[in-house]
Amino acid sequence: MNKFFFLLVFLLLLQISCKTHVQNEVEVYNNDFEGSNLAGISNGIIGQFNNSAVLGQYNNSTFILKVDNLPKHNLITISFDLYIHDNWRGQLLPDGPDIWQMLIDNALYINTTFSNLDCKVGNICPPQSYPDDYPNSNHNPRSGSYRTDLPGVCSMLSSPNGTTMYKITKTFKHVNQSLLLQCLDKLSQSNYTNPKCEKSWSVDNISIKAITL
Repeated sequence: MNKFFFLLVFLLLLQISCKTHVQNEVEVYNNDFEGSNLAGISNGIIGQFNNSAVLGQYNNSTFILKVDNLPKHNLITISFDLYIHDNWRGQLLPDGPDIWQMLIDNALYINTTFSNLDCKVGNICPPQSYPDDYPNSNHNPRSGSYRTDLPGVCSMLSSPNGTTMYKITKTFKHVNQSLLLQCLDKLSQSNYTNPKCEKSWSVDNISIKAITL
């Protein structure tokens, strides 16, 4: 009985001692784009959406953000607002799949699809992958979203489905002194005179934190 008790106490103390704690957290990058700051960003575009400056809009395009001189750290947390504008169709063919990706240091962290199309009575909702990765197609349009009441980029006639906003947050192991964040899309489109009016995306309020354990 005593041996069992002491063994239990030992295992409990071992578990407590192995717990990892955050020692320090430093925000190494923050940008709401209101000052048109594109430092460190390749293919940066400043646009206006919903009376706010955003990075975008993008359509079959990409941006790359490089952050150098990071302090010593074990983890990185990246967060930002992602706006999915207008007529994204998820996996619906023939104008799909509509894929959006996020890469960190050229490694794929998000590979998903989004759908802004409404569910119609008697029909299956045009599915999207998010919050899972593509080719998962088990989620209804706008699943995992933060807001669904935002206007589209162009007129209601060309983009009646509005904009869906997602809060993207990823924490991952990272020790390098520099970081590359790349966001891009692979949109399916045909015969549109203004592709950005048909579907596009934007990003806002990027925050990057270096965490020491």
